[in-house]
Amino acid sequence: MNPGPSDVFPPIEPYRSGLLPVDDLHTLYWEECGNPQGVPVLFLHGGPGAGLSPRHRQFFDPAYYRIVLFDQRGAGKSTPLGECRNNTTQLLIEDIERLRHLLGIAQWLVFGGSWGSTLALAYGEAHPQCCTGFVLRGIFLCTRPEIDWFMNGMQWFFPQEHARFVAPIPEAERADLLQAYCRRLFSDDAAENLLAARTWSRYEGSCLHLLPHPDVADEFGSDALALGVGRLEAHYFRHEAFLTDDQLIRHVDRIRHLPAVIIQGRYDMVCPPRSAWRLHQAWPQASFRMIDDAGHAAFEPGTARALVAATEQFKRQGTL
Repeated sequence: MNPGPSDVFPPIEPYRSGLLPVDDLHTLYWEECGNPQGVPVLFLHGGPGAGLSPRHRQFFDPAYYRIVLFDQRGAGKSTPLGECRNNTTQLLIEDIERLRHLLGIAQWLVFGGSWGSTLALAYGEAHPQCCTGFVLRGIFLCTRPEIDWFMNGMQWFFPQEHARFVAPIPEAERADLLQAYCRRLFSDDAAENLLAARTWSRYEGSCLHLLPHPDVADEFGSDALALGVGRLEAHYFRHEAFLTDDQLIRHVDRIRHLPAVIIQGRYDMVCPPRSAWRLHQAWPQASFRMIDDAGHAAFEPGTARALVAATEQFKRQGTL
């Protein structure tokens, strides 16, 4: 069945899944969907720490693609949940390579949004020979200005949501919200960890869409999602994603020869469009599609339509 003009593909179930121990601490959940003999595509979820949703399988024609998805360290069904030890961008890149070798895949199309775009770029720049192209959404380069925007700048558009985010932090600590949250997220008090994680995650979930989706904010406030999102986002923000200054832009020459599309919501308040535009300026060979009626979320109609169009174009033409 082909998708309609604003639809994703129908729900599907994995034909294979498993657990991959990557060190003495972390074990990753992975799954495969679609056509076992199809063209491989790797889905990288956001957050970091947000984990997979069954809906993530639906951006790809299951008759054509061999769809590989996994929960990154500390996220989703991977264990331990919310664990920040042994959790760096470089280790996530190594995990992707372990998974590729485990599945016997030579090359794959890499698809990622938000933090997934960060990891897709970092992985591609480390292993360009393993990539056939990139579908990137809601670009996040994990630079200091982007982190500051998330912690402080979003209040210009989401003042109520930001006020709730700041409320648990004493006035004396509000000059550095990231460090204030890190003290609570990584303290020895499990109840304090969870409360801080819920508040952080709900803040993000409240700012994802062009139009309000309170159900999504509630979902982000759930314990399982909150622990992954709150703890891992703070961890990666604190370490600027373990990248050097503007690394993803500076190293774009390593993947310039590969087909790519950059899809960006015009009113994305979580990952503002300037980062996508900076990436496109550095990589003009990549297609650039601004979605005028969308925020940050992947399943807003215009964005979902553009993502499916990209995977369909790659299917038909081998380019983006």
